[in-house]
Amino acid sequence: MSVHPASRVALRHKVVALAVSLAALTYLDRVAISVLAPAMMRDFGLTQIQMSYVFSAFTLAYALFEVPTAWWADRVGSRRVVTRIVTWWSAFTVLTGAAWGYFSLIATRFLFGAGEAGAWPNATRVFSRWIPASERGVVQGIFFAGAHLSGGLAPFLVTVMSGHFHWRTIFVIFGALGFLWAAWWYRWFRDEPSEHPSITHDELQKILSERALLARHGGTGSRWTIIFRSRSVFLLCLMYIANCYGFYFLITWLPTYLGKARGFSSMELGLFAGLPLTLSVFGDIFGGWTTDVLTKRFGLRFGRASVGVGAYFVAGVAMVGAAGVEGARIAAVLIAIASAAGMFTLGASWAACIDIGGRHSAVLSAAMNTSGQIGGILSPIVLAYVVDIFDNWAIPLYVMAGLYFMASVCWIFIRADRPLEGHSPLPGRAA
Repeated sequence: MSVHPASRVALRHKVVALAVSLAALTYLDRVAISVLAPAMMRDFGLTQIQMSYVFSAFTLAYALFEVPTAWWADRVGSRRVVTRIVTWWSAFTVLTGAAWGYFSLIATRFLFGAGEAGAWPNATRVFSRWIPASERGVVQGIFFAGAHLSGGLAPFLVTVMSGHFHWRTIFVIFGALGFLWAAWWYRWFRDEPSEHPSITHDELQKILSERALLARHGGTGSRWTIIFRSRSVFLLCLMYIANCYGFYFLITWLPTYLGKARGFSSMELGLFAGLPLTLSVFGDIFGGWTTDVLTKRFGLRFGRASVGVGAYFVAGVAMVGAAGVEGARIAAVLIAIASAAGMFTLGASWAACIDIGGRHSAVLSAAMNTSGQIGGILSPIVLAYVVDIFDNWAIPLYVMAGLYFMASVCWIFIRADRPLEGHSPLPGRAA
């Protein structure tokens, strides 16, 4: 380890910046298909229901491989695993542009999801090693903000690119960016702060001081039995189903909803389809900041739970309003508010995985994210069938509202102050 004079930008903040760029890449590739779906459906002759299965093929694979990939990272480290993740998903982003029909498209998107699985739990694992506990809520919020800003801008970007490139070419361009990112990550990143040649002594001590407390109190039990016997873990998983259900509506059918049910023009659609994720950037950052401030003042339980209870209640009310209002633009804005409120909880949710999980934070966050993918799998399929049967786009919005209210109730009983293995609360955080 080299000791250098303190630089203006702390090394751990450079790690966060690189992780944020990873989050941006994941959403750029995910959101692109929602905008390109009409052209793909036209070229392949797909129905709305068939396209819903294409959307869900990604989510199904993502759910199946999430926990195994997080477990693998715990074994060999995030440097190698994340390199594999980004290289794999970038290859299948490119290959999406080479699909020749319905079944090849489903297979490609399934393999794309298998490759991307584990990216976000690995980010949580990285933060658990590189970020002091007092900064984790804000960092998680910034991480999600990068993803949602990318997702918010992607519909407009893809709409503009569609005027110059075929949809197949757009997938090739986006996939190429991932290969460049993976090469830089493997060259620069290290799994442990102490292994990085640019870390300073002072920064390393700041990072390790709180981690040492976790290590002293860590247990030795099986991570699976420890994780899945916890009521708080069960409720985190149940709560996250609502978040992912609403999110996958944004990145699958929202552009179609705005066009068919609300009558937006193509350029307006590009702007309003990106509005929920763009507005979510503020929810991510302020949600992470809020949970850290409340935690320092009132303790872990209130600091995490109050954010979840309040934000999901707001999300439910806003989605009910979006379903019932007549004005198209007002409906689009209310959907954006509901989405931003849901994303306001992400800093608390993923920080709670570290609070509760300790050294098992990667597997716990993977368990939560995998459970959330149940909502992601169902979201596009349920909407397609409901609209096909009832010819009513408002019903899916009411379903989302109900799930948000359910998530609000879950947070009342989540105890971030009760870690799985009984380590003490971190300094500055009352139990």
